[in-house]
Amino acid sequence: MSAAGYIRITRPANAVMAGIAAIVAYFVATGTLVPAVLLLLVVVTLITAAGNVINDYYDADIDAVNRANRPIPASLVPRKMAFWYALLLFGAGIAASLFMNFLCMGFAVFNSLLLVAYAARLKSMPLIGNLAVAYLTGSMFLFGGAFAGMSGLMHLVPLAVMGFLVTMARELLKDAEDVEGDAAGGASTLPQRIGVKKTTYGAFVFTLLSIVASIVPFWWWGAPYLAMIGIVDLVLLGAARKALACESPACVRSSGATTMLKYTMFASLVVFTLSVLFLG
Repeated sequence: MSAAGYIRITRPANAVMAGIAAIVAYFVATGTLVPAVLLLLVVVTLITAAGNVINDYYDADIDAVNRANRPIPASLVPRKMAFWYALLLFGAGIAASLFMNFLCMGFAVFNSLLLVAYAARLKSMPLIGNLAVAYLTGSMFLFGGAFAGMSGLMHLVPLAVMGFLVTMARELLKDAEDVEGDAAGGASTLPQRIGVKKTTYGAFVFTLLSIVASIVPFWWWGAPYLAMIGIVDLVLLGAARKALACESPACVRSSGATTMLKYTMFASLVVFTLSVLFLG
């Protein structure tokens, strides 16, 4: 047991990045930033961290095969303590959301429940679990927009759809990477049902759809935005094509496609921010 383990299990970089994504979403919706947006960072970071912890709690057996260096299998965090730690983080995130509007409170409560359901049950259901994670990613944009009210939420729908589709592609490829460990842990995933090759085709289709969705903000920001997001889209397409050549979990892992997809999501946030600053 170590303090470092309790930090690592939250995946702090990913959790904070999710909070920053919500702030970017508010910025896109309003064109301004106010001190209160720090609540977005706090709530989203805490609930995302809680989701990471509860996921590791339920995935301890799978991680012992696929990712033995994670805090629970590495004995840095006792499995039982991880459960209570996750509840504490969920509670803190929901409590902080009470200082926001009802839309944001609703997202905080619903997403917390969905994160627990995903870790406990939905993850083992082919495609359903992937859809849940993709929604949760897209909802970060909706949450940020909701802080500006219903009009802000609706303005962020195209970006939320893009986030949803990219995440679906990445989730399918992550399952393709983890076939052996998921089988050992009793999970039933889409690649186990239809094979790695067909799963990579599905990921490629979702990537293409995300590229189509990324074009929509062109109507707000014009050709300069299209040039910037076009670079991101090319990397997205390259990542999906690399995975498309794979027929085994090892090949998908070595392709680095899931990592590339993750970084393109971060790059998209940069493009959105620059677009609001200079093109909005």
